[in-house]
Amino acid sequence: MMDIEEARALLESDFDVSRETFERLVVYVDLVRKWQKSQNLVAPSTLPQIWTRHVADSLQVWALHREATRWLDFGSGAGFPGLVTAICLADRPGAVVHLVESNRGKAAFLRTVARETGAPVVVHAERIETVTTEFDEPIEVVTARALASLSILVGFAAPFVARGAVAVFHKGQDFAAEITEATLSWDLDLIKHPSRIDAAGCLVEIRKILAKTRTA
Repeated sequence: MMDIEEARALLESDFDVSRETFERLVVYVDLVRKWQKSQNLVAPSTLPQIWTRHVADSLQVWALHREATRWLDFGSGAGFPGLVTAICLADRPGAVVHLVESNRGKAAFLRTVARETGAPVVVHAERIETVTTEFDEPIEVVTARALASLSILVGFAAPFVARGAVAVFHKGQDFAAEITEATLSWDLDLIKHPSRIDAAGCLVEIRKILAKTRTA
């Protein structure tokens, strides 16, 4: 298990995280551990590696688009990567991260962390389909991690990308097969960024999503 000083060294050296941001992340990690038993926020086997497996992994998304201040995170769960991104933006005027999480217990957890850390968060305790249908605020980056296949995520993100957002999705060792499957139905302009945490995975960044016309 990584101690606090090791975590600080990792995040400062690899992601240039400020002291204030790190202190907020410590509060967040402590709350994950406190709520884990009641909400099963992360896989129990990954809890000892929370700083690398979850926090640092999530920071990769923010590091790709540090300049962005308006984010939308699908299926936020324990808040990786959306809540980590919000904590990194806590001192940015006008920043907001929308977290979509239909599970009421997890939504309550997300609100608690936002309150305790000062993270600029709006929690939507609704299904993704409901939020995407009604949502009309400007968004720069759409994210999701460990949620669904790329084909499904692309469908959720399409209206936001059409309005100028970029989508960034964490994908594991099966990412190539997921991309192949998604491109059967969608024309995608994408970039694969190798993961700095999971050697077998990548971050799929998508800047264009167009539905392919089906032929008879």
